[in-house]
Amino acid sequence: MRKLGKKLIDSALIARFTRRWSAKADRAPQTELSVLRKQAGQARALRRHLDKLIYTAEDRLALPRIGSNKFSRPHNTDWSWRPQLWRAPLTKSGLSSVQTKATMGDEVTIFHDCTLSELGIRQIRNLEENHLAPYGLRLEVYRFDGSFLSLVLDLQDDCVDGMKRTHVLRVDAVIEMEKPIEIFARLNIRHGPNTEQMVQELPLNKSEVTAEFDLAYSNLNEKRVEKAWIDLIFEGPEMNQIMLRDLTFSRRPRAQL
Repeated sequence: MRKLGKKLIDSALIARFTRRWSAKADRAPQTELSVLRKQAGQARALRRHLDKLIYTAEDRLALPRIGSNKFSRPHNTDWSWRPQLWRAPLTKSGLSSVQTKATMGDEVTIFHDCTLSELGIRQIRNLEENHLAPYGLRLEVYRFDGSFLSLVLDLQDDCVDGMKRTHVLRVDAVIEMEKPIEIFARLNIRHGPNTEQMVQELPLNKSEVTAEFDLAYSNLNEKRVEKAWIDLIFEGPEMNQIMLRDLTFSRRPRAQL
């Protein structure tokens, strides 16, 4: 009740304050110069605070909201997910001289076979209006003497539950690079003693890319599915900066003809 009363008082004061300055502005052509000079100084001081508030508000409101799970999903999607790294701040936001099997949060693991790691990785805040994900991931690679670099994401149990060969698993990513390199997405599904693997190359000619895995073309044993994960494999990453602005996953039943 006290909060409601305070809000009403604040609203009344703001309305009164606005009417007062509106009236002063209307009377300005006839106001005595000494009074007008004083009012102009007061208005400038007030404007500085208002401009600062407006600038900060517009800047913050333009950012993707932390925790946002907003992204486009195909029709009939029955599971979708944006990993934590792209959704919320991590306790440890970056690593340098990254060793193989290093982790970022609970869901992302980095693998490579460099003898001397000159690889840095950091969670960054997305700032552009067109960014849907609150956070992104920056990979900085200098000298690279290994044969592979991959980012591995364990898919949620909800993705595995009820997975069938009639499903299509989709990966959507927003990727920026200093120079173009080949990037592959590999879906791995463990079912019993076997692991099914499907590979798609991500297009290089645009930043927003999609890969789809139609499980009808797999040898998946639906009754024994245990775990699924995605490898993002970077070919020839040396002397490059790669920004994964967003990464999302979805699953849907394939359209039946």
